[in-house]
Amino acid sequence: MLLLPPLPPLPEVLIECPRFSFVKRRADGSVDFVSPVPCPYNYGSIPGLVADDGDPLDAVVLGSRLARGQRVRLPVVGVLGFVDSGKGDPKVILGAAPMSAAERAGLESFFRVYALFKRGLHLVRGNDTDTRFTGWLPVPSVSSAS
Repeated sequence: MLLLPPLPPLPEVLIECPRFSFVKRRADGSVDFVSPVPCPYNYGSIPGLVADDGDPLDAVVLGSRLARGQRVRLPVVGVLGFVDSGKGDPKVILGAAPMSAAERAGLESFFRVYALFKRGLHLVRGNDTDTRFTGWLPVPSVSSAS
């Protein structure tokens, strides 16, 4: 089971891919992935925390569109399990309110489809194609640091 690092009560997220964008960028601004469908969420990372894949811990911010490069602090409302190219790549879900059943279902559907596209990309790049949504993970306890 993937273990997440302790999270601050209100993690800071750097938005790399605003809601409805087609281009997923890394924290340094380089293009990571171009999607054939727009991302229905604000997608970014939590600076200073690293996932099993060696990249900053991914984060999804629910709500209205945010600008690329914007930093926000919100509570964690869920953690979605994901494997990307054979390595743990969980998605920390943040929002101003608890997730609704529709938001939860939407996230599951999106990341199942996203995994299909990423598997194709890994196949073309010659990488390990084990890329999949693995279910919901327990929300880790928060650390006292912010």
